[in-house]
Amino acid sequence: MLDAFSRAVVTADSKTAPIGGAELAELKKFIAEGNKRLDAVNAIASNASCAVSDAVAGMICENSGLIQAGGNCYPNRRMAACLRDGEIILRYVTYALLAGDASVLDDRCLNGLKETYIALGVPLQSAARAVGIMKAIAVAHITNTNKMYEGTSKFRKMETPQGDCSALAAEAASYFDRVIAALS
Repeated sequence: MLDAFSRAVVTADSKTAPIGGAELAELKKFIAEGNKRLDAVNAIASNASCAVSDAVAGMICENSGLIQAGGNCYPNRRMAACLRDGEIILRYVTYALLAGDASVLDDRCLNGLKETYIALGVPLQSAARAVGIMKAIAVAHITNTNKMYEGTSKFRKMETPQGDCSALAAEAASYFDRVIAALS
């Protein structure tokens, strides 16, 4: 896994040149935005169980055959595996967001995921749909637009990053899009 600093060093080393002004400017920007990145990762990770269960529930609502006898979320052990996989995918997306680099997601999570799911008979379209729902939930947490349960006991107020988080939300969305593309 490469973070922004490691990536700058590896790139400079491959060119046999010192880190240049443009790379230093990018690293300064990465540091300046560090608290936003940490807050975004914390918001996603703190709500991971709810995000995954909501995503799986949404996927099942759209395809109720998944929980019928013979469906891919039936019996309970298959449902548990589905929830586990959702949490693993979400965890690797947060790792990528924290590092600002998708290599950990690609290497440790997406490499061979489609082939494994095909071998297990997991419906790829349903899995991709659950990831799409998790994407919407994560973006809502990053941009502080997750107001659905506000005023109820289910609402968990998070410290939110100050300023414009649209670039960070777009970065997170791109990691979820990588997962969806890997399943397609």
